[in-house]
Amino acid sequence: MSFDAPFPFPLPDGFRGIFRTDLIARALYAEGAGIARCLPAAVAVPVDTADVSLLARWAKQTGAGLMPRGSGSGMAAGAVGAGVVVDLSRFTQVGAVDVDARRIRVGAGATRGAVDAQARAQGLRFPVDPSSGAFCTIGGMVGTNAAGARTLRFGAMRPWVLGLHCVFDDGTSAWVHRDRPLPVAPAVTRLQAALTQIGAHGDVRALVHAGVRKESSGYGVAAALQNGGHLIDLLVGSEGTLAIFTEVELALIPAAGATATIMATFSSLEAASACAVEAFGAGASACELLDRTFLDVAERGGPTGVPPEAEAVLLTEVEGENADECAQNAAMMTAFCRQNNAVSVTVATDRETERALWTLRHAASPILSQLAPRLRSMQFIEDGCVPPARFPDYVRGVREALRRFDTIGVIFGHAGDAHAHVNPLVDTMASGWRDRVHGLLDTVCDLTTRLGGTLAGEHGDGRLRAALLPRVWSAEALAAFANIKAAADPAGVLNPGCKVTPHGEAPDPIGTLRHDPDAPPLPPPVRAALDEIERTRAWQRFRLDLVKSA
Repeated sequence: MSFDAPFPFPLPDGFRGIFRTDLIARALYAEGAGIARCLPAAVAVPVDTADVSLLARWAKQTGAGLMPRGSGSGMAAGAVGAGVVVDLSRFTQVGAVDVDARRIRVGAGATRGAVDAQARAQGLRFPVDPSSGAFCTIGGMVGTNAAGARTLRFGAMRPWVLGLHCVFDDGTSAWVHRDRPLPVAPAVTRLQAALTQIGAHGDVRALVHAGVRKESSGYGVAAALQNGGHLIDLLVGSEGTLAIFTEVELALIPAAGATATIMATFSSLEAASACAVEAFGAGASACELLDRTFLDVAERGGPTGVPPEAEAVLLTEVEGENADECAQNAAMMTAFCRQNNAVSVTVATDRETERALWTLRHAASPILSQLAPRLRSMQFIEDGCVPPARFPDYVRGVREALRRFDTIGVIFGHAGDAHAHVNPLVDTMASGWRDRVHGLLDTVCDLTTRLGGTLAGEHGDGRLRAALLPRVWSAEALAAFANIKAAADPAGVLNPGCKVTPHGEAPDPIGTLRHDPDAPPLPPPVRAALDEIERTRAWQRFRLDLVKSA
C-alpha cells in the first residue's frame, strides 16, 4: 500500500480501541526486527478480547486482512505486511502463579521476561527462553513455536502451552484448554474435521522433517495427530493465520538449584560444530555456537576474553539440584569438551561470571545494527535447522555459500540442536548486491533441502519464507497445510500471505527491504524512532507513543 493511498474499507463501527490510518501510525508499524518493510493499511490497538472479536467480524465482512503483532521483534515478517496491524502489545497482564499446579495465565502482550520474573518470585521458572526474552511477547512466542538456548533440554513452546484464549475468523472467542473439552465454535469444528481427514488419508511422516530437533515451519499437524496430541499443538506455531491469541496459560517448572557455564574455544568451526551436536548427551541444558566473524564483530564493543586464534566458541550450560551436583556436571562437561578437541575451557559457577560469559552471546546484535551505511545485517537465511549429524555439513556449506557470493556472514546459534542463525553482512552500496542476496538465499535453500532440514527452526515462516516452503516440504505436506488454513480461515483474512501463500501466487521472498537505499524513505521522525528502537533493542515500546501524529 502506498504512502498516500486512502483506507479502502469502512472503519470498524463500535471499536473502542485506537484505530489509525494516518501515515505516521502506519509507518511506525512498517518494519520489525527482520529485513522486510511494508506499509500497513491501518493500525488497530484493541482494548480487550471483545475488541479483537469485533475486528475479526469486521474483517470477514470487508475482506480486510488482520496481522496480529506483539513487540515486532520477529525475524520472518509475520507481522509486517499490507493489512491492518492488530497491536496486542498492551495485553500485558501477568496473573498470579498457581504454585501447586505450576501454571500461570498471561496476556498475549506480556513479555517473556516479565512472565519468568513472576514465576521465579515463587521458586518456579518458564523454561523457554529465546535471546529476545527481555522484549519478545508470549503471544509472539506461541505464534512461532519459539525456542531458544535451553530448547536442548526443555523443548520449544508447544508442550508448555496449556491453554489459549482464541479469537477465530468469525469473531467467536473461546478458551482452548488441554484438560477441558473443546469449545463449541465453527472454526474448531472445521479444524477437527480437517485433522481427522488428514490423519485418515495422509502419511504423517510427510508432515515432519525426520531427525530435526526444532521446527517452526508449516503447521503442527503431526504434533496434533500424534498420541496425546491436541488442537493446541496445531494452533501453536500458526503465526496468527488460524486464530488470534489474546491470553495464554503456561506450564512452569521449578527453578534450577544451581547452574554453571562452560566456555570452550576451538581451532576450527567444524570441530566446535561436531562437539556441539553431542553436548546434550553429555548433560548440557544449553549449547551455543559463536564463529570467528561473530567474535570479531563482538570485539568492536570491547575485549571479549576469547583468544584471537580461536575460530569458534561454544557456550554450554549445565544444571544441578545443588551447587555440588552442578560442579560435578560442570567437571564432566569440561572433560567432554577437551576430549572433543577444545583448545581452552573456562568454567563459571557464580552468577556474575556466568552472566559475563553469556553477555558475549548477545554482544554482536547491537553492533551489527550499527554497521550502516556500508554493511547491513540482513537476516534472510537466519533460521536453518538440520538433523544433528548433518550440522557440520550445514555450517561448512553456509560458509562456502558466503564465500561464493563474496559476502561476510556471522554464524551463531543453538548448535546443540543443530540450529544456526546466519546474519549476512551486505554492502548495499555495491552494485549487484540484490543478485548476491538472491543467490545466497537460493544456495542455502538448496543446502537445507539436501541435508533434510527446515528453513525455520524457531522464528516461523512469516512472509519471508512462505513462498519457499515448496523447497523443503513435500506436495502432500503443502496440501495438508493449505487444508488446515482453509478450514480455519475460509475468507483468508487472518494474517494473509503469512505461512501459506495465496493459491497461484509466489511472491518474492525478499521483496521490499528496509535496508534498500532505493526504497522510499519513511517520514524522518519515524525513521529516527525506529532506528533508536533497533539501537537500544527496546522492541517492546509502544509504537504510537514514539512520534506524535501530524
